Amino acid sequence: MSCKPLAVALALTLSAASGALPAGAAEPTTPAKVPSMQELLDASPKSDWRTLDPDRTLYLQLPAGRVVIELAPGFAPQHVANIRTLAKEHYWDGLFVIRSQDNYVAQWGDPAEEDAKKKPIGSAKPKLPAEFERKATGVPFVRLPDSDGWAPEVGFSEGFPAARDPKSDTAWLAHCYGMVGAGRDVAADSSDGTSLYAVTGQSPRMLDRNITLVGRVVQGIELLSVLPRGTGPLGFYEKPEQYVPIAAATLASDVPAAERTPLELLRTDSKTFATVVESRRNRRDEWYKRPAGHIDLCNVPLPVRTPK
Repeated sequence: MSCKPLAVALALTLSAASGALPAGAAEPTTPAKVPSMQELLDASPKSDWRTLDPDRTLYLQLPAGRVVIELAPGFAPQHVANIRTLAKEHYWDGLFVIRSQDNYVAQWGDPAEEDAKKKPIGSAKPKLPAEFERKATGVPFVRLPDSDGWAPEVGFSEGFPAARDPKSDTAWLAHCYGMVGAGRDVAADSSDGTSLYAVTGQSPRMLDRNITLVGRVVQGIELLSVLPRGTGPLGFYEKPEQYVPIAAATLASDVPAAERTPLELLRTDSKTFATVVESRRNRRDEWYKRPAGHIDLCNVPLPVRTPK
């Protein structure tokens, strides 16, 4: 599509916001059309998009389809290394989604993990350190100007919603919708990466820096969020027939190229992303009567598309 009408609409919108008209322009009789998010994305240059890395992508195959997860080794290197090993050795193949808690998370793993009959983890490490946060120095970070109740600064790091504290020089991933974490027991270092969960409800930010986040779902979160809710405590399924089977959990790099899910993600350090965030912070389309002037970290859209 041509970008010229979009550019004109943007210029008129910005001029209207400042109370001035472009030189020589007549007084408008109707408000200029504000570009939609989709129009902004359609007009974006290809350089504002990045291709999903097969070596950092996990496919979770459910009866209803494929869940695509981008892993975050920059924040949880040891957990991601274990997850890669578990996937290569087909640990999750034949296991289940064992929990679906309303407005919270869906969790998958071995329902017998507390029993002697639990599935062996092969060559993966049986114990991992807590990777709740990391040093902020050197970490790419695109900061949002908006205030946050959970961190001094919030924004995005290489496509993931993140937070940081300059005083303590720490950075961490945030529990937004679709984020994937590694379940643990009471001890901070009691995770081995075999029991994973995805946030399927309102963002539980109180979990930030209390559980290791390992990535986020970039496609197929609806396959997890619509699962029947578990009837047991914390949403665990009480009967084996309620479990949702996992056909396979595989790294994209181990799947033939023709069978992969090709995806591009909008770069969170791009001009298009900044424009999209601002358009969502101050909604000026006809339906909105009062622009908020604020956006929450977990309400910022993270666009994904099939390559053109």
